[in-house]
Amino acid sequence: MDSQLLPVLLLLLGASGPWGQGQGPEGSSEELLEEPPEEQVPREDGILVLSRRTLGLALREHPALLVEFYAPWCGHCKALAPEYRKAAALLAATSVPAALAKVDGPAEPELTEEFGVTEYPTLKFFRDGKRTDPEEYTGPREAEGIAEWLRRRVGPSATRLEDEAGVQALAGARDVVVIGFFQDLQDKDVATFLALAQDALDMTFGLTDRPQLFQKFDLTSDTVVLLKKFDEGRADFPVDKELGLDLGDLSRFLVTHSMRLVTEFNSQTSPKIFAARILNHLLLFVNQTLAPHRELLEGFREAAPPFRGQVLFVLVDVSADNDHVLQYFGLKAEAAPTLRLVNIETTEKYAPADGEPVTAASVAAFCHAVLGGHVQPYLLSQEVPPDWDQRPVKTLVGKNFEQVAFDETKNVFVKFYAPWCAHCREMAPAWEALAEKYQDHEDIVIAELDATANELQGLAVRSFPTLKYFPAGPGRKVIEYKSTRDLETLSQFLDNGGELPVEPAEEEPAEEPAAPVPGSPANSTVGSKEEL
Repeated sequence: MDSQLLPVLLLLLGASGPWGQGQGPEGSSEELLEEPPEEQVPREDGILVLSRRTLGLALREHPALLVEFYAPWCGHCKALAPEYRKAAALLAATSVPAALAKVDGPAEPELTEEFGVTEYPTLKFFRDGKRTDPEEYTGPREAEGIAEWLRRRVGPSATRLEDEAGVQALAGARDVVVIGFFQDLQDKDVATFLALAQDALDMTFGLTDRPQLFQKFDLTSDTVVLLKKFDEGRADFPVDKELGLDLGDLSRFLVTHSMRLVTEFNSQTSPKIFAARILNHLLLFVNQTLAPHRELLEGFREAAPPFRGQVLFVLVDVSADNDHVLQYFGLKAEAAPTLRLVNIETTEKYAPADGEPVTAASVAAFCHAVLGGHVQPYLLSQEVPPDWDQRPVKTLVGKNFEQVAFDETKNVFVKFYAPWCAHCREMAPAWEALAEKYQDHEDIVIAELDATANELQGLAVRSFPTLKYFPAGPGRKVIEYKSTRDLETLSQFLDNGGELPVEPAEEEPAEEPAAPVPGSPANSTVGSKEEL
């Protein structure tokens, strides 16, 4: 390069950079190369408060990071908040190398879009600083459960057992302990066992390859042993030598055998009852304040063992706060002692013959009869009110539904509702106005039915409110209404014989899920979310 051009080139370069502000190159190069101080991630009650700018920094600093995407207006987020704070304190107190964080979703739309957040709260677990493919959190929503879920992901999910003293210490700590006996701890079956242990938070897990422990438990091959401080005390799951350890089969075995032969229904046990994935539940309703009722428990428990895994035996105390369970089965407390069997998948309910005593023999016979298809399910129905047809909105129950809804001379529009459903209450004024508008039309009936107290054969109601139109004429035709629930649109639907002249709204109106059984997850706010 021409030596005369070099000073000119340097001046041109300097004028276009920081030097162009009148500073010379000397004494300025260090300032140019210095990076601004790295932004700190703010904390609130031990929880990292993240934004688009600070997420990357948090991922670099915390190899195990659980992030909650929340909305300030979300009720479920508000319910989770105190448990989330407690979980952060638990992790800090036990030095678990994991951190909790939160993101205000509406304030950080780029992050909600990046991670596919469509409802609140959504929790995602980031591992090893990786921003892509975080694990969706599906664990408990209480502090200890959140902390334990993280403990089992950042540390061993099962305790390594070396001797009998270790087994005794582990087994003595909890009611249910699961020990994997594997002759080779590098076997792929061990990975399956540990993966299950990560999520089965209500059980404590151990594993061993020690020959003396195999001998102590009379084992000669790989086996998963469940130890419990109740009922038969032990249950074994041998590992198939050819097929290996199947995660699904082992999970079902552990859930089934970790349940007591008879479980009393209450707010603490109901999540476990419905998580057991046993479809048939046999309920004994008793008043535990009465000695003759308590004496029936022995026979009920005696009948249970042959049905383990097929029928879950549940005790319901009618003297406790279980009115919702009684209502679901159409019972009054005075009906106790009595039995009911329900299939929680089909929601079909079965009752024994009137006056049948509750003994081990009668309980077993009733189970066999239901499972064998020899007992017909019963349907709940309220009595027909004397004034059922006196108001603009007609009152239907199970006993008059068929006669009214399938009247071939009428077009019948029915709202299926639940008394507790907020969306049902919101649409009530529009439904009343619709009934008043058409009350002089002899061929149109506007009606409602409480679907929590009345059941209909072959007509499923899966959410509330559900609106169904039964047009006049033969054929028992049923049309489900899925558009907006305002008077104008409902009127257009009726005027056009069960069709809308315009396309329905893109978004369907909000609904409440119909809980299959009271106390089941579908009827619980635990783990509930609100859509954006």
